[in-house]
Amino acid sequence: MYLVIRIRGTTGVIKGIASTLEMLRLNRISHAVLVEENPSYKGMLQKAKDYITWGEVDLETLTKLIEKRGRLVGGARIDEEYLAENTDYSSFEELANALLNSEIKAQDIDMKPVFRLHPPRKGYKGIRHSVNEGGSLGYRGEDINNLAKRMA
Repeated sequence: MYLVIRIRGTTGVIKGIASTLEMLRLNRISHAVLVEENPSYKGMLQKAKDYITWGEVDLETLTKLIEKRGRLVGGARIDEEYLAENTDYSSFEELANALLNSEIKAQDIDMKPVFRLHPPRKGYKGIRHSVNEGGSLGYRGEDINNLAKRMA
């Protein structure tokens, strides 16, 4: 499971890339979504690589994201009472584990698929260069967890 975060805005974006970002539900800067690791999503990520960053999310980071930034349709926060009453999961960690293993999708429990994050503490390294060149864009592997924790 990948965590994808939008880093750059829409000014001057080519229509094809803008529509790809829309399909990924990344409409604003600092929004994050979870996507599965399959060829169609990988192609979409590669197409929008100059505007986003992504990597493999771990259980601890996803648990923290759901707890702090997870919202229900309508804008209410997700709490453990809601999980116990309306889902088969009693804790954030169980829910995060089910999401990571693709047993459930966010929409199945009325959770919004987008996490609205803060800009990262201590900023980005650079929003015009890829991770390989010392910036923040593109595939970053396990390092996405550090960025997500700074943004949560």
